[in-house]
Amino acid sequence: MPPDISKSRRAAAPAPKARRVRPVPAVTRSIAILRLLGDSPPLGVKAIAEHLGLVPSTCLHIVRVLVDEQLLKVDEASKRYSLGIGMLSLARNVVKNSSFSTLAQPMLGELSREWGVTTMGVETAGAEHMAVVALSRAEAPFGLHVDIGSRFPALVSATGRLVAAYGEDSWPQLQKRFKKLRWARPLDFSEWKQEVELARKNGYGIDRGNYIVGVTIVAVPVLDDGNRMTHSLVAAGLSDQLGGPTAVAVAKAMQAMAASLATMLPYKR
Repeated sequence: MPPDISKSRRAAAPAPKARRVRPVPAVTRSIAILRLLGDSPPLGVKAIAEHLGLVPSTCLHIVRVLVDEQLLKVDEASKRYSLGIGMLSLARNVVKNSSFSTLAQPMLGELSREWGVTTMGVETAGAEHMAVVALSRAEAPFGLHVDIGSRFPALVSATGRLVAAYGEDSWPQLQKRFKKLRWARPLDFSEWKQEVELARKNGYGIDRGNYIVGVTIVAVPVLDDGNRMTHSLVAAGLSDQLGGPTAVAVAKAMQAMAASLATMLPYKR
């Protein structure tokens, strides 16, 4: 049986007081530049500064340091900057040192082989984005354009329905964020809200061709001991392959895996 979310929220321990973080402008600006270039084509210093409201000379000094650290690279002909190979090294270390990725990978492989679907482990801790941290591709003539480290808006697809269902945002807050999402086959907010409520009731989310036409995506949450969602397990396949009861059967299989994972992860708080 999926957990009763309304009860789990009432039973959850009160959130700890937020620590006071002293602003460090250079660090904040550096991170903002990396995030901007992670979500955009290569940009010149002027364009980066305009996007982030920085003084161009300050922006230039920061990107030069990031290039020196190999976190950015620059095309000498166009003078445009993009993420560098140093980011790959950092990302690999994150995955290598992630107990979730290590534990989830064999489960994803098993699921992928049994059902012929592409499976993913997704970290959902961020408020705005989720990121793929484990991946097993199906041995089939179908594949998703996704890699370790790929990021997506937090509310999109099947996992997005779970983020909304298990999160604390109000419906007006969710609606404001929902309006920014892009879908291949759009659905309106009232329809999406119903699917979020269904995901809350069932303990899994299903996207039937809304995010990618012809592709069904199934997701289940991985919860910590306070019933907060930290990750999700995701399966994606052609809609003909994951039609009707098959999608539900895959969801049930993933729920068992998620429950097993939750007992092994160091998420006690």
